[in-house]
Amino acid sequence: MARGLVPESARGRRRPTQAGAVLSERLFVETALRMLAEHGSTGLTARRLGRALGAGPSSLYRYFAGMDDLTLAIGAELIGRALNGWTATGDWLDDLRRLGLRIHGAYVAHPQAAVFTAGRATGWEQEIGSYEAILAVLRTAGFPDPDAVRIYHAFIDRSLAFAALDSASLALPPAAREADEHMWESAYTQLPATSHPHIAATAGLLAARMNHSAYPAALDMLLDSAATQLTRVARKPTTPPAQP
Repeated sequence: MARGLVPESARGRRRPTQAGAVLSERLFVETALRMLAEHGSTGLTARRLGRALGAGPSSLYRYFAGMDDLTLAIGAELIGRALNGWTATGDWLDDLRRLGLRIHGAYVAHPQAAVFTAGRATGWEQEIGSYEAILAVLRTAGFPDPDAVRIYHAFIDRSLAFAALDSASLALPPAAREADEHMWESAYTQLPATSHPHIAATAGLLAARMNHSAYPAALDMLLDSAATQLTRVARKPTTPPAQP
């Protein structure tokens, strides 16, 4: 529910709009996601949303404080989709890896919306639930609270940063995206070893890898580092209490 507004049940439109839709927060969010996919962020306005739903532009403000509030709701929806169906198993490494891939996947499935929302802190319940879940995994695994917060921060920011980066590429016009992807073979593989020996030596590997997301590898690096930290914590001798 949007913060600071009356419950949806008290403000919902009972009769369908001219388009046959019964308005709700979810319908606004789903319609906004579709419009972002079709037109990008510049095509998303209260007037266009109302027109798509067969309602007036002011109908948005019965459900959201404004367009920025709708933006936060879209971000919350994406993170909520990542959590949907995920459960912790007690294997903290596997749990975080699965959740990280889910977060990244939920955003890149809607690249225009991801670029629009990945940098926002929503404060909505879906986002709060994801953060609670991540911290629960880390603290239950045995990480001291300062380490749990540090790893949580790196984990969520890395997940969202890669989601935004990868989504920015996916949101490009098809011709621009194809040109970018072709660049590794058309330019970098042609560089001579005399001037660029290290690129030339790895050109084939670069061309095969660079058009794919680095997020899974970056996630594994983060989790490997966290596992090493947890091992050090477990091995750290406890200091006996001082004798009176």
